[in-house]
Amino acid sequence: MVFGLLVRCGVVAGAVYYTRQAGVWGSTDETDKLYKNVKAQLTPYVQQAKERLPFEVPELPRVGEMRFLAKHYYNEGVKSSFRFIHMLPCYAGRGLKKVKDTIEEFAKAPAISASSEKPATEAATK
Repeated sequence: MVFGLLVRCGVVAGAVYYTRQAGVWGSTDETDKLYKNVKAQLTPYVQQAKERLPFEVPELPRVGEMRFLAKHYYNEGVKSSFRFIHMLPCYAGRGLKKVKDTIEEFAKAPAISASSEKPATEAATK
């Protein structure tokens, strides 16, 4: 368990270090430079894929579009997180009610049906 935790922490630390060295966490100029570099490296592979695939591959998004999309999805993630935190008491209340109802259902004595009563009374009279 401890070894697994250390491995995971090492992987995360390595990923953060590598992305920091690549320029993901730097200034916007460094990030733009990284994006253009990645786009330039991927362009030949995209061209090969376009030639082999039977459908048209869309062009890679521009820097401005990527900024907009990153901001949009980041904001949506923050809004959803706060919406979940806002609704957490309601979710917890519903969950506790379900747990309570389930426990009460299991605590009830089983219902006696008419078919199970007949053999017991017939056996007692004979």
